Amino acid sequence: MTATTDGNAGAVGPRAAAASTTHHTDASTPDLDEAAARAAERAVEHLLARQDPEGWWKGDLETNVTMDAEDLLLRQFLGVLDADTTRAAALHIRREQREDGAWATFYGGPGEVSATVEAYVALRLAGDPPEAPHMARAAAWVRARGGIAAARVFTRIWLALFGWWRWEDLPELPPELLFLPKWFPLNIYDFGCWARQTIVPLTVVSAKRPVRPAPFPLDELHTDPARPNPPRPLAPATGWDGIFQRLDKALHAYHRVAPRALRRTAMNLAARWIVERQENDGCWGGIQPPAVYSVIALHLLGYDLQHPVMRAGLESLDRFAVWREDGSRMIEACQSPVWDTCLATIALADAGLPPDHPALVKAVDWMLDEEITRTGDWAVRRPGLPPGGWAFEFHNDNYPDIDDTAEVVLALRRVRHPEPARVEAAVARGTRWTLGMQSRGGAWGAFDADNTSAFPNRLPFCDFGEVIDPPSADVTAHVVEMLAYEGLAADPRTRGGIDWLLAAQEPNGAWFGRWGVNHVYGTGSVLPALTAAGLPVSHPAIRRAVDWLGTTQNEDGGWGEDLRSYSDPEWIGRGASTASQTAWALIALLAAGERDSEPARRGVAWLAATQREDGSWDEPYFTGTGFPWDFSINYHLYRQVFPLTALGRYVYGEPSPGKGR
Repeated sequence: MTATTDGNAGAVGPRAAAASTTHHTDASTPDLDEAAARAAERAVEHLLARQDPEGWWKGDLETNVTMDAEDLLLRQFLGVLDADTTRAAALHIRREQREDGAWATFYGGPGEVSATVEAYVALRLAGDPPEAPHMARAAAWVRARGGIAAARVFTRIWLALFGWWRWEDLPELPPELLFLPKWFPLNIYDFGCWARQTIVPLTVVSAKRPVRPAPFPLDELHTDPARPNPPRPLAPATGWDGIFQRLDKALHAYHRVAPRALRRTAMNLAARWIVERQENDGCWGGIQPPAVYSVIALHLLGYDLQHPVMRAGLESLDRFAVWREDGSRMIEACQSPVWDTCLATIALADAGLPPDHPALVKAVDWMLDEEITRTGDWAVRRPGLPPGGWAFEFHNDNYPDIDDTAEVVLALRRVRHPEPARVEAAVARGTRWTLGMQSRGGAWGAFDADNTSAFPNRLPFCDFGEVIDPPSADVTAHVVEMLAYEGLAADPRTRGGIDWLLAAQEPNGAWFGRWGVNHVYGTGSVLPALTAAGLPVSHPAIRRAVDWLGTTQNEDGGWGEDLRSYSDPEWIGRGASTASQTAWALIALLAAGERDSEPARRGVAWLAATQREDGSWDEPYFTGTGFPWDFSINYHLYRQVFPLTALGRYVYGEPSPGKGR
């Protein structure tokens, strides 16, 4: 992405951004249906051309430059940093810098201290001198916002690895945490799977406190180099923040007196836990943070770089690199082939592709091969539940997720496969597993059941984003929709999910979007589920949602919602129009019987008018969510699959619930 004036200044208000448009369309033209059909046809051709010969789709997964900076820091720490990698990463990082010197965590977003510190250090590794104008602007921006002391814990851990920050000034997280039983507060299974996989190796790093020689000083990033970490008063002991701050002080004291034998046993247990969860491709959990920290932890425990576990881990990280034509190198935080493939299959089927089309059959073959039939960490909360489901990534057998499983089942049901018994068996296993993962209250989280402890988020260590996995409206909606397709709309468990969704509706009529931005995503997920499960389009909850979508439509006919909606209510339902968010709004309106309404027609007209000649859409804005506000994602295939789904349903009608098609 490139810097933009409104993004750099961060001063454009939500309503101003919503009104900023490029295209003006007329939804009253009599040939709108024909234009929509042509747009869908072009989009089908474009998507088919992007399918891998093995049957899957995968778009780039773009996040922010901390991924690239940490990749360089890891290689520097291990002593394997090479000139070509450094040059390519630096080219990408420089290109992402804003005019004021900072780096944002999403396109058009405000500068962010941690991202700016990490990007700055990475460019120093690449040889950029601190007196260079772009570096001086970055350093001044960081100092003006509190310096390194204002950065997140993860950033300061990376700096501590090279002596740029004191380990004593970081929150403590001892490896003895692994000894806590599964019923005890703050045991590792109280954390969401992504946090759990990151925290376990970091307990080893925290215990070892390694320091490599710093290749240069970073005094210019401190407000006062003589006092880089000014003391801060503790919160009152009567509140949770104060309690956990004092717990951290106690853990620091324990670090000084921890029995060596006990600590050694704890670190060995952590090493075994890490190695047991390495995937077949060498990665951990299919995501970058656990992988880099696992490599560091094992290296500190004596695993040399030629050990098969380490070699496979480093090779897996190389596969996260996307090399651009200009020679730059971007690191993906994760890869999304299962998610992209099931969404592409649904889009193509709903856009009129024959259910036995070779591309769809090949996609189903690949998805069936990706089914996970072994037990993972989810069984800690659901012992005895037979496995069956799908993960997000190429390899993540220990952590299938409920969202992917629901969407894969919906995709499988749209295809006429030559081996129907094979499909039926996979669907049955996935449905059984999904039902078994229902949380108390009737809803579903993404990876675990009842992962709702209030304690992990309060730890001073956990300032990097969401660390638990409570139920969400979008995941629950996808499950309810899937169960309705399986003929289970009247099942008490499905009704429990519906009741939870109705209770979770926001006062404005929308639903919060946990894994997509934001209320447009949540609402676009929930309405198709409710109508598939049999709620009439006249239901008050559906009418309130339709009204909300009507009031948030932009003047150009599209919809958009800025990521700032997670932290500032003024941005809810507001932002520049995007292809994926316009599609989500249309999917909701179509499910609610609003095909011929003015908002729906204007939305369809916007999609048709903004489509590129090759059948694709452009979308620099981030519409995916890792952690609300803290970690944002631009799924590069969202701009293709969701508009095609919306156009297909506009042209061919809504898919029909009920077992099969």
